[in-house]
Amino acid sequence: MTDATSSCSIATAPYPWLVADIGGSNARFGWVADKDQAISHVHTLAVNKFDTPIAASENYLARLQEQLGAAYQAPRCAAFAVATAAGQDQINFTNSHWGFSKAHVQAALQLERFLVINDFEALALSLPRLQAGQIRAHGTLPKHHGTLAVVGPGTGLGVGSVIETRHGWIAIPGEGGHASLAATDDFESAVLSRVRQEFTHVSAERLLSGIGLPVLYRAVAHTMNQASEELSTELIVERGLQNQDAVCRQTLDTFCALLGSFCGSIALTVGARSGVYIGGGIVPRFGDYFFASRFREKFEAKGRLQPYLQQIPTALITDTLAALNGAAFAIEQSEA
Repeated sequence: MTDATSSCSIATAPYPWLVADIGGSNARFGWVADKDQAISHVHTLAVNKFDTPIAASENYLARLQEQLGAAYQAPRCAAFAVATAAGQDQINFTNSHWGFSKAHVQAALQLERFLVINDFEALALSLPRLQAGQIRAHGTLPKHHGTLAVVGPGTGLGVGSVIETRHGWIAIPGEGGHASLAATDDFESAVLSRVRQEFTHVSAERLLSGIGLPVLYRAVAHTMNQASEELSTELIVERGLQNQDAVCRQTLDTFCALLGSFCGSIALTVGARSGVYIGGGIVPRFGDYFFASRFREKFEAKGRLQPYLQQIPTALITDTLAALNGAAFAIEQSEA
């Protein structure tokens, strides 16, 4: 795991712990007061309100100190799950203005230990501990063994997986959201062809994300020979779910179909026979519409490998704290 092997272990990582899930739009912070205690005092801060994650962390800690009073102790170990690659000291975000040096953050917050992992590495690490109340499955609940994968449309599109070994669970981070997106029928081919007039490379993230839905909407409108408006992701989702606009409705249908096909490809690529989970902030807004969509049909539609895909469960993560739990689990599993 990125950085995990050189940071904290459960035996040597002193409490309390600060954990954070930092995306393109929001940074969610949480607190682990002591061993066997759940994450508490969760607070979300808007990324665009702060110049750096250090400033946001200090704001969160100041709030926490005010709440806890004399019981407050400064964090001694921290884990940040970040929506970008995390292999180097310098962290630069793809979808926000934030950037930081790991060494600088550790010094500024006076941390004994500091761990930085990709946000989907953290989300993947949360999968083995997810309970029935934290997910909504397409039929059979996923099994927490073997290999699991997670795909998450949020501001961008994250992809991660986790594999069970005799040494514990090992997360495999990557940038799968930037893999090329494939069409599975003539309509999707026409949509992708239109998008290629705007972008030379059509990745999965280009359409299956918060930044991508308006792009998909315009391409769907063109393919349907309909006029398009300048609509935000929120309005596209709202109008589509309420069936107020035929183009918005078709956009959501195409989104779910493309996402299903992409998730099926991820399942085949990493061998996620124990389950593929959907994370991120977009799909939970769809509610029942997602489970009535063509997602599962397209997930399984892999020709000769359809029987293989039919046996793989899929589920939507409904717990918004999952990545924070994964960040804490990364600390717990790591070696000093």
